[in-house]
Amino acid sequence: MSLTTNTARTRRPTVADMRALKGKRQISMLYVTTPEEAAAADAAGVDMLSIEGRFFTADMRAAAGTCFVQVGLPYGPYGQLITAEDYLREAFKFMALGGDCFYCAASLAVQKRLCEEAVPVVGHVGLIPSQATWTGGFKAVGKTAASALAVWEHVQRLEAIGVFAAELEVVPDRVAAEISRRTSVLMLGMGAGAGADAQYLFTEDVLGHTRGHKPRHAKTYRNFAAEFERLQRERVAAFQEFVADVQTGAYPAPEHVVPIADAEFEQFLGRLTD
Repeated sequence: MSLTTNTARTRRPTVADMRALKGKRQISMLYVTTPEEAAAADAAGVDMLSIEGRFFTADMRAAAGTCFVQVGLPYGPYGQLITAEDYLREAFKFMALGGDCFYCAASLAVQKRLCEEAVPVVGHVGLIPSQATWTGGFKAVGKTAASALAVWEHVQRLEAIGVFAAELEVVPDRVAAEISRRTSVLMLGMGAGAGADAQYLFTEDVLGHTRGHKPRHAKTYRNFAAEFERLQRERVAAFQEFVADVQTGAYPAPEHVVPIADAEFEQFLGRLTD
């Protein structure tokens, strides 16, 4: 199967297909939360989707079409998973729903256990949001030689236990390029420059859902926030008109009610008792 042209994709890629792209071309990747976003990504030819387990359903899998889907396994305070066996159960459940690979931010021991059962695991290196306190908070990682080497050593540990891919988040582009070319792990770059194997963005950034802080690596292609604001104004205006119609008697009008023939109504009245 050739994935050199997204629009030529006729079936869902496999792990082997995705691994074969390493060094051949960049992979496009989006984080989505709704079937509408998943369907739009598939129609647009996006290669890979990231979907949290809480959003991943049969409807989401169907909407994703031929996109390769990474399902995020719950972690830490955001989930109830504790043991490797818990993670395995979740991975197998999502695999049965059509998940293609599984993001896991748990320990290397847990990730290794999943790999031993041939679960395609996606790890995380660089800025790891759930572990950001260890690297100084939500900021770039790998800007010193020691920090960059620590990222590389983390990748080596992941490769040794057999992970399929790893998110590579907010590291210098030259560091990311060197790491990507030195490992067989598919490096899914978010804010890691063109040297990573994939370019990964959140739909909310691509579509401009939110106001305020925008990550350095984010690129906004549409202004949905303005459209949401316009729709909210329209909601308020419509509700105000409804209230006014109720208060003035303009609603309900004759076309909004069920009629009854005069004879039937008279007969009804005649049978009423006080």
